[in-house]
Amino acid sequence: MSEVRVSWRRRLLPAVVLALALYVVVRAAGASQSDSAPPQKEATPTATASASPSAAATSTSSYDPAQYASSVRARAHQAGVSARLVMAILYNEAYKPHDPALERAWQKYKPDAAFGVANMHRATFDEVKKGRDFADRSWQDLPDDRDLAIEAEAWYLHDLAAQLPAGRSARYTEDELLALGYNTGAGNMLAFARGATPGSQARAYLDKLHANWARAGTALGEG
Repeated sequence: MSEVRVSWRRRLLPAVVLALALYVVVRAAGASQSDSAPPQKEATPTATASASPSAAATSTSSYDPAQYASSVRARAHQAGVSARLVMAILYNEAYKPHDPALERAWQKYKPDAAFGVANMHRATFDEVKKGRDFADRSWQDLPDDRDLAIEAEAWYLHDLAAQLPAGRSARYTEDELLALGYNTGAGNMLAFARGATPGSQARAYLDKLHANWARAGTALGEG
């Protein structure tokens, strides 16, 4: 029975991958045709509670982190982290289509896949939400609620910052270390803080952050 199930999944997985590829192509084509369209209205979070799942993205095919600038500013302020860093990471994580149905379909074949516009894994979300005003929310809410995803991202950066040692290598700025921590985990971040050299994937993530830094500032109206 298990062999039949494995064989079935192996036959179906290429179709899922092809569907993902077609989705990305169609999404890219749609985005190029709508460059002059006005941006969506930004989500406006309250200061004390997460937005409900009904505050989900209204147009998954034209997602741009800049549409959520007000949410980024509010959530970054709550968590005491850089709004520009939160926004730049959202741009870093915008490499894949953030469609709720597609994310859930993919997660069935890759259970450890990340959810939401900030690409957060279940274990990370469950740890970050402890003691926070979204403690009763589920990781399963992230694909539908972009404000919640941004809130969780901001607080995760807060928790990473709390782990940074006072005395650390001058090789990287705090924002760079936090971005590396977001991408590779706290343990690796601490190694980088001691002067370790990032591997190729971590280096690429950091390079991408630098490339998105000005874009993030523009999205937040910081010039």
